[in-house]
Amino acid sequence: MTLSIFTARFRERRVNAVDCSPSSAELTRWLAYATIACLLAIPAMAATGGSTADDRKVVAALDTEYQKAVKENDAKTMSRILADDFILVEGDGKHSTKADLVTDAKLGKTHYEHQEDTEQTVRIWGDTAVVTAKLWVKGIEDGGPVDYVLWFSDTYVRTPRGWRYVFGQASLPIPKPSR
Repeated sequence: MTLSIFTARFRERRVNAVDCSPSSAELTRWLAYATIACLLAIPAMAATGGSTADDRKVVAALDTEYQKAVKENDAKTMSRILADDFILVEGDGKHSTKADLVTDAKLGKTHYEHQEDTEQTVRIWGDTAVVTAKLWVKGIEDGGPVDYVLWFSDTYVRTPRGWRYVFGQASLPIPKPSR
């Protein structure tokens, strides 16, 4: 019941003609309406979680944990953080699923000396969060050495099981400055 309907019905109440106050039955009914309205609002408030600042901290920590898991080929942690329908799109158009990334981590073909991000920014819109950061990658990928920096954006969505990483997009490597 919306507040406007509640207010309109309250104005329509019949009052006791002797003392101009609502009857005890009406007070009981309106108390019940108010209680139901409050109870209906609780799940909506709970679904939004804590404050935006708290959500930023949680998502920032989760994304940092994910980057560490990638560096360490920690398939279990990656699997926990990634949504089942996760997709990653790289700057060259290559795309990977959760299964692709977890399998690659289990095989351990990639080894990183560095997999750290800087300039991390977390933005929250309700149950959606976007992490943008600059990532320095150095190590072995596909059997060859790599050393590059790129920008990425990671999208997280709040689910009943907590925040999950649902979509990632990585830029092409940033050209190194000429000396």
